[in-house]
Amino acid sequence: MSTTDSSDVIVIGAGVVGAACAYYAARHGLSVTVLDRGAVAGGTTGAGEGNLLVSDKEPGPELELALISLALWRELSEALPPEIEYEPKGGLVVASAPEGLPALRKLAAGQRAAGVKAEEIPPERLPGLEPHLAPGLAGGVHYPQDAQVQPALAAAHLLRASGARLRLGEEVTGFLKGASGELKGVRTSKGALHAPYVVNAAGAWGGELARLAGATLPLLPRRGFVLVTEPLPQLVRHKVYSAEYVADVASGSAELQTSAVVEGTPAGPVLIGASREQVGFDRSLSTAALRRLAAQAVALFPVLARVRAMRTYAGFRPYLPDHLPAIGHDPTVPGLLHACGHEGAGIGLAPATGLVIARLVTGDKPPLDPGPFGPGRFAGASGTSGTSGRASTPR
Repeated sequence: MSTTDSSDVIVIGAGVVGAACAYYAARHGLSVTVLDRGAVAGGTTGAGEGNLLVSDKEPGPELELALISLALWRELSEALPPEIEYEPKGGLVVASAPEGLPALRKLAAGQRAAGVKAEEIPPERLPGLEPHLAPGLAGGVHYPQDAQVQPALAAAHLLRASGARLRLGEEVTGFLKGASGELKGVRTSKGALHAPYVVNAAGAWGGELARLAGATLPLLPRRGFVLVTEPLPQLVRHKVYSAEYVADVASGSAELQTSAVVEGTPAGPVLIGASREQVGFDRSLSTAALRRLAAQAVALFPVLARVRAMRTYAGFRPYLPDHLPAIGHDPTVPGLLHACGHEGAGIGLAPATGLVIARLVTGDKPPLDPGPFGPGRFAGASGTSGTSGRASTPR
């Protein structure tokens, strides 16, 4: 067996989750090969806003994973080049009417008990945090731990720092298995690659890849749009969104949902999200979604009514029915691990996910109980991806 076609771990997917898996696996002494049929960050990562959030997560396993990831992102911001644009800007969640405050206060209280910094902001103090916010809002909660990175650059620099062998434009066409069904590697459009462990970090395409390996993961894509404005002087200081966004994140509805998330960027443009809908891998432009996003953003920041939207882009969040990612060993295919299904939180949760995967492979103790994220919780489930079913690595 040649050294060029073998490694300890093969990671399928060169988005930020796959990059983090490669980075932490390499730091644990493993040799790593990363495969992607497309480019680095060519799928969901490249269509993300770079959110590193605790503000939108209810107390429980995902919030615990997010807090670990935030600490790791702070470490990575020192270890990686400044081009990743790590910005600990903080988040501000606002209630437009008094009836929205009790739920926001209850969520913040639970988050504080779990270790999140959350300060209630009365309406008269909101302009001090965001001078251009609409008047008349009922109040909000400030989350100083929320942060942001430039997701494509973060993925690229994680991969570079990992030292992993990177093979782009190479599609996985099958899996190599031993006599007992254990993985021995993968077949690709360019030949066979050997490894005792394969990590499914294929994002929204993770369900298809699981089926190709003979596993079950009921993962579906949820389409979302982001509006990008013309470059502006610093107009929005924090990541600002309405309390309704938290409910949309937790919803399993297949229908179109929109709730404004507004934030500035170091380069000047303002990013406006977020929409969610299950339409398979249909990238068609939805004017209804864009109109609703624009109207909701203007309701939060009236000054945006005079600003031009320069472009929009779409991406697919990898959705699992219980809103928790699948992280860990597949229960039916020895050697297969999953690291996908993070929905809209993959960029924020990537470092902790990568660390969990690395420690599961090496037999070291994970940084938290991986049980709630175990792929075995979907045993017997089924799902469709909304495509022809052709399994491959992510675009």
